[in-house]
Amino acid sequence: MTAPARFRFGEFVLSPRQRLLMRNGAAVPLIPKYFDLLRLLVEQRRDAVSKQAIFDHVWADVIVSDGALSQAVRTLRRTLGDDSREPRYIRTVSRHGYQFVWTDVVEELDDGLTRTASEVAEKREDENTGSLVDRLIAVSGNRDESAEAREIAERLHVLGTDAAVAALSSRPGHAAALAWLRDARWSVPTSGAVPIVGDREAFATVLALVRLRLSAVKRTVARRWAAAALAGGAGGGIAGAVGGLVLYLSPGSRALPESALALAAIGAAAGSIGAAGIGAGLTAAEGLARSRRGPALALCGAAAGAIVGTLAHVVLRALLDSLFGLPLEYAQSQLGNALDGLVIGGAAGCGYATATRQPPGGGLAAPTGARRLIAAAIVGAWCAAAATLLALSGRLLVGGLVHEIARSSQNAQLVLAPLGRLIGEPGFGAVTRTILSALEGASFGAALAWGLTARPARRPAGDD
Repeated sequence: MTAPARFRFGEFVLSPRQRLLMRNGAAVPLIPKYFDLLRLLVEQRRDAVSKQAIFDHVWADVIVSDGALSQAVRTLRRTLGDDSREPRYIRTVSRHGYQFVWTDVVEELDDGLTRTASEVAEKREDENTGSLVDRLIAVSGNRDESAEAREIAERLHVLGTDAAVAALSSRPGHAAALAWLRDARWSVPTSGAVPIVGDREAFATVLALVRLRLSAVKRTVARRWAAAALAGGAGGGIAGAVGGLVLYLSPGSRALPESALALAAIGAAAGSIGAAGIGAGLTAAEGLARSRRGPALALCGAAAGAIVGTLAHVVLRALLDSLFGLPLEYAQSQLGNALDGLVIGGAAGCGYATATRQPPGGGLAAPTGARRLIAAAIVGAWCAAAATLLALSGRLLVGGLVHEIARSSQNAQLVLAPLGRLIGEPGFGAVTRTILSALEGASFGAALAWGLTARPARRPAGDD
């Protein structure tokens, strides 16, 4: 078995075994993702490491923006005392990635490093909390100086979060600066809490924090939303087509082969609209809420579901009217769809919170491989359970709605009664409706989760 190695370079020692970066014998705090990035660059120091390889290795289970990598590199450079213009440790490789360029790296047996009493980075003698707070307030409202604002906020956490919060709260117009301090605490392992409730500029701070986090993930959110809508539409279309084929083959059915196409179109419309709306709610919750991720996902999923349920009613009514020429009772159907969407959306949020973990340092969860399949299965199970409860209470989901309209319009092709005969029911009874609703919920939830966890293809890397 190969003995674990540690790396010496300059005044630093990097120990993957201890997961420690030491500087002159003192432990330097790094959040796990930043430590993993430094380790990757050191271990692959003979090569320039592409940004895509970094994302695949360091952020394998989370979607983050390119800005997150730039921020990580800036933090590592500051920690190492490096300069991007004349790099001694980390060099930017134009339109590719980064390379660790210290030439005299000593690789030696790691027999264990002794942790010192100090677990914080050395403080710069020329820094004090008051001067950094003043500078943070000055730059926090300027988008062009966002990199400096984040760096100052991280340094304030290193010096002491409580002192920084106290100093900021005493300054007028501190909302944007406090938002930066709140957001940066996820990047500094020694940071403390940054409370907003009770602050005299609490409302303005919340707005600033929302703008800050949305600006960091807006492109990723848009791609993620589109992927969820496409996956939801595809899942609904496949489920509708399979249902139509089973209906066509059922004993006593008068359905035609074209019925599968009609049900596929209805399923695709319902799935894409539902996944787009609920996916938007879940993505917004995940991007904005870090302290209370689970409740935020459940609440935003439920709210988005209620809204999209109403919208889906309008679209599906137009589609079904064009097929059957039979309008629905608007008020009753709209109320039902809003309630159904709320329940399904809330279940999707709970399932997604259960299936995916809180990404360290922020970002959007993106499990890969078997974990992605498991996440889709878990969300599908939650949505199936919610759909089952709705069916048991007499609510009609898409399949039941199609059956009722086809039956009322005397269009026997899409009457789903033959499905009941497959399980021994004389028609489209409670058991058939419940099973069909559960399958609808499962396929919708699984497709939604699959789309939400898609990793976007990244464009060629640019320079920082």
